[in-house]
Amino acid sequence: MGKMPLGLEPSVKSRIETAVTSTATRICPGIKCYKCVNIGPQELAEPTRTRQNRTPMILYLMRHANAGLPRENPLLDTKRALIKEGKDQCMLMARMLNTFKVQVDVIVSSPLKRALQTAQFVGTEMGYEAKVEMSKALAPDGSYNDFQAMLAKYANREGVLAVGHNPNIFQFLGRLVTANGGAAIRMRKGSVARVDLDRHPPQLQWLIDPRMARAVYATVAKSSRPKASRK
Repeated sequence: MGKMPLGLEPSVKSRIETAVTSTATRICPGIKCYKCVNIGPQELAEPTRTRQNRTPMILYLMRHANAGLPRENPLLDTKRALIKEGKDQCMLMARMLNTFKVQVDVIVSSPLKRALQTAQFVGTEMGYEAKVEMSKALAPDGSYNDFQAMLAKYANREGVLAVGHNPNIFQFLGRLVTANGGAAIRMRKGSVARVDLDRHPPQLQWLIDPRMARAVYATVAKSSRPKASRK
């Protein structure tokens, strides 16, 4: 497992956690996915895990960051790279994951360039030193059975970050967290969802997208400004 860089100061981290809690509903009040998200400081902080006291897998599902408009030619579309906004989204979401002390043993990506770049940029920013692995299960045409087989392959890992595409990435997420076949869970470009696989069905703990992350950091920055004294 790659070593994580030093996080933010405790006071700043606390403000971010509080801001996430208050911002989620305000930004997306009508989206059903946030109704099943349990956001709170105790869920945001990752538990300390050791080889002697292993915990079941925590899965982090991520949709690739912004890669501009789709290409009409399927072959050219597979080579579509991230645009500047997409790279910025990767840095932003990686900072957020570091703030929550997320730890991953392996990063798995769709073979397509835009997903692979997302996985590499986020992994680098998190201090992940191993090679990003690729799986066709995370490609746009991957099936849920393929996805389940991929999870089984990494069942001995404690933290897995999987980067894929819409629509199947949010369909996989919906089927994972419901016992009745699926749920409509929206994942914007660059979104990350944490799913605890030890629950039956697995539980969606939180889902954060770049727009929410920017709002959170803006809230923290605003609250950190020194107040002008009144004379």
